[in-house]
Amino acid sequence: DLPPEFSSQVVEALVHIAMEIGAEGYEGHATGSIMVLGDATAVMEKSRQITLNPFMGISETERNILDPRIREAVKTFAMLDGAFIIREDGVVLAAGRYLQAMSQEVQLPLGLGARHSAAAAITVETTAVAITVSQTTGTVRVFKGGQILLELHQTARRI
Repeated sequence: DLPPEFSSQVVEALVHIAMEIGAEGYEGHATGSIMVLGDATAVMEKSRQITLNPFMGISETERNILDPRIREAVKTFAMLDGAFIIREDGVVLAAGRYLQAMSQEVQLPLGLGARHSAAAAITVETTAVAITVSQTTGTVRVFKGGQILLELHQTARRI
């Protein structure tokens, strides 16, 4: 269960975007991604910018994940290294963030790499939820408290 401050519309939009990234990739190339939702102040403190933030300088009203144009932008920017940081209300704060969370408590299934480990760890160190897209399989996983809450496999990948 997600805390009440999380908008179900925002969570649904992010899972949908993640499934599209997993199925379509970027320009025919498989792409992985991390989207961290909620506890944005703590997440920003536990991460650092590693590429230019494409959302900097854009008004909050124009960078909400519920806007179809921003959803398309997120799919495009998924090819950048690093994570997306998104507030509970759907405002995208940043892309291209390196998550500096490290947790000994995280126990992941074999085969899941650094992206999934970082996503799980940030959800141990904050109250955020993280959504990952596996570059290898396109599988979408939702993490909370260091655990996989949801795992969605692709039925048909186009890459």
